Amino acid sequence: MNETLNTIRTRRSVRVYTEQQVSAEDLNLILEAAVCAPSGMNFQDWHFTAIQKAELLVQLNDKIKSAFAKSDNPQWQERGHSNTYCCYYHAPTLVIVSGKADSPLSPSDCACALENIFLAAKSLGIGSCWINQLGQTCDDAEVRAFLIEELGIPADYKVFGCAALGYAPADMPVKERKMKEGVVTVIR
Repeated sequence: MNETLNTIRTRRSVRVYTEQQVSAEDLNLILEAAVCAPSGMNFQDWHFTAIQKAELLVQLNDKIKSAFAKSDNPQWQERGHSNTYCCYYHAPTLVIVSGKADSPLSPSDCACALENIFLAAKSLGIGSCWINQLGQTCDDAEVRAFLIEELGIPADYKVFGCAALGYAPADMPVKERKMKEGVVTVIR
């Protein structure tokens, strides 16, 4: 099997990380892979914000928890009031992927960029996990202000997803992935 297909087949979401930080060189390679993703009409209406500063990650998690606490959704409320909840699983790096809020292409373009991030990370021996919580809360006033003022995300952009990045513990078991039946149809 070729290297690319092997990377795709063996990538798994990682939800436990060591404290080892992703190097600047590897992070740059991952971000380059993100920018190489397909983009509708090649508009590239996306923005990538990589955070490796632990204090900022904690502040961001607190803003997300605050938004969850105000939600009508019981599951989100529970997370918002939890002392231990961490939306990014304490990964040492978080990449926020945002796109123009008024562009119908942004959700797909950002999803393609995130997949490139996950595959590039896997190819470098770095674990990753798709993080949705910021996309679900980015319109909360507190969260939005933090995104614009503290993280420099353009005011007219919306978060479509994030990638937690870091190293999995060496003894972490790897789940076998089985394809769900009935999800593929081939017409010849």
